[in-house]
Amino acid sequence: MRWAEDIAETQGQALNFPLIADDDRRVATLLDLIHPEASDTTTVRTVLVIDPARRLRLTLTYPASTGRNFAEILRTIDSLQLTDAHKVATPADWRPGGDVIIVPSVDDATARTLFPDGWTEVKPYLRTVRQPA
Repeated sequence: MRWAEDIAETQGQALNFPLIADDDRRVATLLDLIHPEASDTTTVRTVLVIDPARRLRLTLTYPASTGRNFAEILRTIDSLQLTDAHKVATPADWRPGGDVIIVPSVDDATARTLFPDGWTEVKPYLRTVRQPA
């Protein structure tokens, strides 16, 4: 709890996501999140994104010397929510509002219904479209 308070104080923003207090490292050990050569006092810097259906959707592990990239974590959550709601995938370096890829399992007839404004076909399996709202 004090760590969360320190973050709010030093960063000007309170945590708005769950945080696991794992004083005895039981969770970290169970999930194999500790490098075998890590010291007993090294903070585990692993981010787990778990969806409402309790499925693990993302795992990011940072070395203790590197701070987490919250912009990347939020970008990934935006992508997961977008791709869960529409039949699209996000390309490398995608940013919210950028073009997305129509998943290859969607045939052209279905794509015409889902994306009536059309798309750009780079290859038959690579069709880009404006991000659905």
